[in-house]
Amino acid sequence: MSADEQLVKAIRTGLAEVADPVKAPAMQAYMKSAMPFRGVASPERTVLLKRVLADHILPDRVTYSATVLELWRAAEFREERYAAIALSGHRAYRQWQDPALVPMYEELIVSGAWWDYVDELAIRRIGPILRGDRDRVTPVMLSWAADTDTWRRRTAIICQIGAKEETDTDLLTRTIEPAIAEPEFFLRKGIGWALREYAKTSPDWVRSFVDEHPGLSGLSRREALKHIG
Repeated sequence: MSADEQLVKAIRTGLAEVADPVKAPAMQAYMKSAMPFRGVASPERTVLLKRVLADHILPDRVTYSATVLELWRAAEFREERYAAIALSGHRAYRQWQDPALVPMYEELIVSGAWWDYVDELAIRRIGPILRGDRDRVTPVMLSWAADTDTWRRRTAIICQIGAKEETDTDLLTRTIEPAIAEPEFFLRKGIGWALREYAKTSPDWVRSFVDEHPGLSGLSRREALKHIG
């Protein structure tokens, strides 16, 4: 696979040009990141990427995947990885969002291993792919829910956030249940978040789920019932 080096260079150069080294240390500290920041805040990054990605449309699926992975794997600053995620979800490549991309997103999830990467990938990449092809992706999410990796498990739990009436409640149940007894904060928080969001669509279902699962942590329970009592 060969990445589009012009696009990669344009993104890296653009981020360097709008960087604010004064802001960078605080951003790195907030995100508890080993990788340094350029100091490019989200609004500035959004403006830059909107322009650069529109000016450099990739010709085919192979180049698209290779370019996302080049930006991700060779990143020296965290904003470059944010750019890889933005590129992955650009509207020009919507037609390629199918189960064949799940291994690429899995790499980003496992190697990224932090909420600022994983939540976007889970909800806005894996989630839509799941809804587009449940037969192929549901077994993957069930496998991830039983995995030893926290971030695969969190992805399986939260990937249906925003699905509303399209939520597969059997899948939601089966991804949450293996994590109920886990002490890991990001799993407990993810459970609560997924239930809280689905409660906006089906509060009675969420109340029943909470009642039927007394082993839920206090955090998960509070989050789940936050807006429905």
